[in-house]
This record gives sequence, structure tokens and C-alpha cells, in this order.
Amino acid sequence: MTLSELKKYIDNFLHLSTDEWAAFSSLFTELHLPKDSFFAKEGRHETKIGFLTNGIVRAFYRSDDGTEYNKTFFEPFEFIGAYTSLTTGQQNQINIQALTDVNLFVADYSNIVALFDKHQKIERLGRLIAEHFFADKEKREIELVLMDASQRYELFKKKHPTLENKIPQYHIASYLGVTPTQLSRIRAKK
Repeated sequence: MTLSELKKYIDNFLHLSTDEWAAFSSLFTELHLPKDSFFAKEGRHETKIGFLTNGIVRAFYRSDDGTEYNKTFFEPFEFIGAYTSLTTGQQNQINIQALTDVNLFVADYSNIVALFDKHQKIERLGRLIAEHFFADKEKREIELVLMDASQRYELFKKKHPTLENKIPQYHIASYLGVTPTQLSRIRAKK
């Protein structure tokens, strides 16, 4: 694995100088997570942020009765992390689990934050990525409220065109806010 995909991802937001890139990229190390293992777990104080280079990851909440609600799926070349825990130091409430074997680059979030005072562009990068995640989160919330299940399913297929054949259908149903039976009916109509 190389950091070239991370560099491409960052270049979509802004261009870091050679020194800025060296300082930022030096914080990351490779990590392999086997299928079903966790990158982040509820109840812990999370400290790591990751950049996914291979595999599929889900972020989900678990209710008191044990029901799991998929919040989002991550595919290669995205950042993953328990952002609320990372930024507030509070106990984590979300689980981040590998649905396949995954490879990623991982860094201590506090080390990235420490670069903010030394490199203004890295701080700006952090803000731009946070704004990007906030916009995605808001869009997802609007979809859940204003679209019916069939519309959400069509949008899921556009956003994740290959995911449907790579993960269990009950995960997709949970993400869409429907039961697996309802998802089967929606798919049968298409």
C-alpha cells in the first residue's frame, strides 16, 4: 500500500506543499482489519482516524434491545472515524466494523490536530473535510425524512453501484430503514 490515494483524496480539497504533505503523511501507518473486526466500538474513547484503501466498512448504532441501525457504508478512498468521540473526547456511541477484509492508513487524531498550529493549510484541510462530512450527513437526514423507501433504494444504488452484491441484504435494509422483507419487495418491483 502507498499513500498515493490519500494524496489524491486530499488534492480534491486543496494542495499541500511538499513540507505540509510530509508532515501530514508521516502520521499514518498501515493497518489490516479482518472481516467482522471493529475499527471503533461504542463505549470506548476513540483516538484513531483512518483512510480506507481497500474493502467495505459500515458505521452503525445499536439500540438497548440490540437492534443494529446502519448509518453509512464506507468504500475505498474515504476517511473513517468516530468523529464525535475524536473531537469531544466523549465516549463513543457508534460502531465501525469491517464487512470485508480491509486495509487502511491510520493516524492518531490528536497528532493531526497538533499540526493545525504549525500548518494553517492542514487546519484548513480538516475544516474542509469536516464540512464535506456535515453536508453528506445533512443530505442523508433529508433523504430519510422526505423520500420513500423505493426512492432511498434507488439513491443507494446510484451512490454505491457495486455494494449490493458485496454485502448481506439485511445491512442494506437497515441502512434504508426497512425490513429485509420490505427490501425484497422493493427489489422485486424494479
